[in-house]
Amino acid sequence: MKLATRGPFNLAATVRVLQRRPANRVDVWDGSAYRRVFDLPGGLVLAEVRNRGRTDAPVLECTLRAASGTVDAAARREVTRRLRRILGLDIDPAPLAERAEGEPTMSATARSLRGLRPPRFADLFETFASVVPFQQVSLDAGIAVSGRLVDRFGAAFGDAAGQRAFPRAEVIAAASPAALRACGLSTQKARTLRELARLIDRGELRAADLDALATPAAFEHLVGLRGVGPWTAGLVLLRGLGRLDMFPPGDVGAQRNLHLLLGTRDARKLDATISRFGELRGYLYFCGLGARLLAQGAID
Repeated sequence: MKLATRGPFNLAATVRVLQRRPANRVDVWDGSAYRRVFDLPGGLVLAEVRNRGRTDAPVLECTLRAASGTVDAAARREVTRRLRRILGLDIDPAPLAERAEGEPTMSATARSLRGLRPPRFADLFETFASVVPFQQVSLDAGIAVSGRLVDRFGAAFGDAAGQRAFPRAEVIAAASPAALRACGLSTQKARTLRELARLIDRGELRAADLDALATPAAFEHLVGLRGVGPWTAGLVLLRGLGRLDMFPPGDVGAQRNLHLLLGTRDARKLDATISRFGELRGYLYFCGLGARLLAQGAID
């Protein structure tokens, strides 16, 4: 099936930024295709997305395989909905490119990342579970913990090289604190993640309710949750709810990426650039991460 989107769209750069590190167990890039397993009510579905066109004229082709052998219409609709969210396919790329390529200190990098869309985590629980393990640790350490959570609690597709789906909220809600700590979570983080999973599983914390709030109000609601501070709330809004008017406060890694992207360590210049991006300031976060991945050779 086809996934329509406007050009430019850079599938490789978008997936690499979504991954954060190539070691990501759930969002897999094999050099030409993006693969992900979805744990749906009807069973596991493996999706594979390729761009058969060009960055400026994308032709996204998606193939689906079900562990049960048959992908029904409901599963196709749900996978399509999730992929469009994850890959930012419904976002207008023109304002992003205009703003990024118009910033003199980052124009060269922006051209290298042309077609990068701001990706999002698949749902609200995955967002929290992709942020909480990273609190006050390095990115690599957080990726390692996240990988162990997936290996322990995610459902395996089978023949897809052991690829697993991201754990469901109800699975983590029912997990013992000891099992979560065995994955590398501290006692506090294990408690936070399990409590958030329970709130989401019971319907007491819903993405739809947060979507209905303006960004400042949604931020205040999130920081009122146990174990959720400003940094976590900012990333949940940006990477989970797609609020591009949010640049995560106090994100040391994002600041380092901005140093690389903009070629300066002057805090005033960084703040001025963030301010100039206005309602698209969150896109700077993704461009900074993209600049880091370019420097590491993870993006061609």
